[in-house]
Amino acid sequence: MDKMISTTEQTSNYDSLEKMSTKELLVNMNNEDKKVPQAVEKAIPQIEKLVDVVVEKMKDGGRLFYIGAGTSGRLGVLDASECPPTFGVPEDLVIGLISGGDTALRNAVENAEDDFDQAWKDLQPYQISDKDVLVGIAASGTTPYVIGGLQEARKRGIVTGGVTCNEGSPLAKNCDYPVEAVVGPEFVTGSTRMKAGTAQKLVLNMLTTSTMIKLGRVVGNKMVDMQLSNKKLVQRGIKMIMEDSGVSEQEAADLLEKHKSVRASLKALKSE
Repeated sequence: MDKMISTTEQTSNYDSLEKMSTKELLVNMNNEDKKVPQAVEKAIPQIEKLVDVVVEKMKDGGRLFYIGAGTSGRLGVLDASECPPTFGVPEDLVIGLISGGDTALRNAVENAEDDFDQAWKDLQPYQISDKDVLVGIAASGTTPYVIGGLQEARKRGIVTGGVTCNEGSPLAKNCDYPVEAVVGPEFVTGSTRMKAGTAQKLVLNMLTTSTMIKLGRVVGNKMVDMQLSNKKLVQRGIKMIMEDSGVSEQEAADLLEKHKSVRASLKALKSE
């Protein structure tokens, strides 16, 4: 078997970091970060395929699951948790699971990512089925927790995707729709919370935002189904109604107070 060349573990292009000035550190990190959107751009054809299959499954009542460990797991949980307030979807439409459970969101859980069988066990309470899509997230593309979950899902006919920052990884070989954003060696060798984490965040943003737009959760360019959970969001909702309909600020505020959503408020105006 050919040994995978792991770019995420390659030695940094910089050395003697501790001898750099603050400005040198920041400039060099920024120069590395500029490579991230270019790597994601190259992966757009792969992301497109994954988005289209997620949309197809969701239209038939399916859900999107993320599994990951460490930074990758946290990014999946973050993306999943932001979908309900942003797009007004049910909390169980996009579900993020991290090896080690919720404790691992704040603390490292020893050996959790090395358990090949645990991801599938973690998915069982959610009754994942072939109606759903499972996306594994692993910068290295080698995390046993993620690969084990993907393998079990595929055995059961569940559509699988993956987000990684290495080419030719076990993750890519064990999923139907791999996304490979290869950003190269990290500024601090092996610290995939940096470029790799940024690339994964961008890919997940693109995946769920594009999916929600295609499912009708955005009108024009506005989050008409967002949850009005604080004053800032209420004010944003009022502004949306004003811009779309031409009503006064007070009228928009009254509509939003009555109907509790931008979409419902605009619908009420159009039916008058």
